[in-house]
Amino acid sequence: MKLLTFLEDKTPILGIKTEKGVINLLEAAKYFNLSIPLTMSEAIEGGEEALSLLKKIADDCEKEGVIQSEESLVYGPCVINPEKILCVGINYKKHALETNTPFPSSPIIFSKFNNALSGHKNVITLPASAKSFDYEAELVIVMGKTANNVKEEEALSYVFGYANGNDFSARDVQFSSSQWLLGKTCDGFAPLGPWIVTKDEVTDPDNLTIECFVNGEERQSSNTKDMIFNCSQIISHLSRFMTLKPGDIIFTGTPSGVILGYPEADQVWLKAGDKVSVKIEKLGTLENELK
Repeated sequence: MKLLTFLEDKTPILGIKTEKGVINLLEAAKYFNLSIPLTMSEAIEGGEEALSLLKKIADDCEKEGVIQSEESLVYGPCVINPEKILCVGINYKKHALETNTPFPSSPIIFSKFNNALSGHKNVITLPASAKSFDYEAELVIVMGKTANNVKEEEALSYVFGYANGNDFSARDVQFSSSQWLLGKTCDGFAPLGPWIVTKDEVTDPDNLTIECFVNGEERQSSNTKDMIFNCSQIISHLSRFMTLKPGDIIFTGTPSGVILGYPEADQVWLKAGDKVSVKIEKLGTLENELK
């Protein structure tokens, strides 16, 4: 299933993406007089029981027509209020090479905060205090179960699903100190969406085509199999040091092709008016405009 969050009067509502449109689960609950998950948090925390119920509702709604057009939606980030937003740096081989960075011996971890979250087609305001803005197309893991000290071979069983993410970065701020935080967690710098695809539809997250486009021009084109640390390794590693909770999200790193990797004379940073798209196999396309 493809689950998304959209906003009505600033209230987040859970939806299911179908070929005919999006099922508004708040309206479906009223129509069928059922108690069902109405937010992404409820869907994630409800586990397999909640997913089974949502699948049945989706089938019934396809028949009954409780569906609305995607064009009418105001998207929110798929996960509205995760406890943790964790990110992996320098996690693609070719990206490490383009930035002249040695392959790390263990995952490089940094964080973002909830203020950085934004959704599909949301406009991202660039901060006036920075100037070197860059894109980073990334596969995002959404955790589905509490994970503490899990083995690599079991790690993917703790996943709820996967989504597109863009780890927007203000490079001048990122490298102004030894910590990357300020350049990574500006408002809106972690768009997530357009939806979460549940793990049953993504059999191998470590073999997905991942691309980024700026104003329609291809900038990144790779595959998650180029990751230095795969999804299982990332989850297992993190769970040794902290308890991962349902709804936590993990940005797994970006492939080569970022502006930072260009020769300095060729670096033309993102600017207001640019439209950035992240496309990942099976997961759709995340689009954002800058202003």
